[in-house]
Amino acid sequence: MDPESRLVILTDLDGSLLDAETHEYGPARSALEDVQSRGIPVMFSTSKTFAEVEPMRREMGNADPFIIENGGAVYIPEGYFPSVPEQSIQREGYHVLEFGTPYSTLREGLRTIEQKLGIRLKGIGDMSLDDVIATTGLSPIQAMAAQKREYDEPFLVNDPSKMFEIRHEAGQLGLLVVLAGRFAHLIGGTHKGHACRAILDLCRQHWGAIRVAAIGASLNDIPVLEQADYPFLVEQPGGGYQSGIAFKQLIRVEGVGPAGWAKCIEQLGDA
Repeated sequence: MDPESRLVILTDLDGSLLDAETHEYGPARSALEDVQSRGIPVMFSTSKTFAEVEPMRREMGNADPFIIENGGAVYIPEGYFPSVPEQSIQREGYHVLEFGTPYSTLREGLRTIEQKLGIRLKGIGDMSLDDVIATTGLSPIQAMAAQKREYDEPFLVNDPSKMFEIRHEAGQLGLLVVLAGRFAHLIGGTHKGHACRAILDLCRQHWGAIRVAAIGASLNDIPVLEQADYPFLVEQPGGGYQSGIAFKQLIRVEGVGPAGWAKCIEQLGDA
């Protein structure tokens, strides 16, 4: 691998750069500031909405492209690349590549799956603001932002033994179910890996050869981690790693959430 090629960091948020419970990034602040001062792009790949991510980026001083709602869309700041794909749309200072299925279709799909299986699936769209706050630990403002969804319906599954059937029925509708933290997510037509490939292709088109580091914690991060030259997995709350994530080049790092994130950056060193 060319040591002169540009390093790009893709990172999950909840449970990785952000603490899964407090949603803070304090232990990773110094490491994040270090890579940003070195001009290394840090691109978020998250299940969060645009309304959640945008204020967070401002707080962190992040100015790089990002992926929202499990690959539903890629947001590229205007002027970031000399050119952008023709299929992108302009929105609020960004060029946006949309890959996901409209939220209304996902909501209808969730109801169809319920009816087919005779079970109750409570989506975030079914929750009151107080429900979201109680379930996630988000602040009222953060919870309102979490409900502004466009391409991804998070939902709760009371009986995990039904997950195979839920996934089967989702597949019959052309939809996918991915797991991330306390929620399952109903999405369609895309996933984090698909959106990740789109942004990395743009990086290579404009910058030439790149090296990719990816930091994740959950099952829905697998498609991103598998594309990285340096795929890092941080520990889960309480310690230990997410089961079901295992491939040859995976780098398991000690440390939960942002503490583990900082150690990933430390291991990258001068890569």
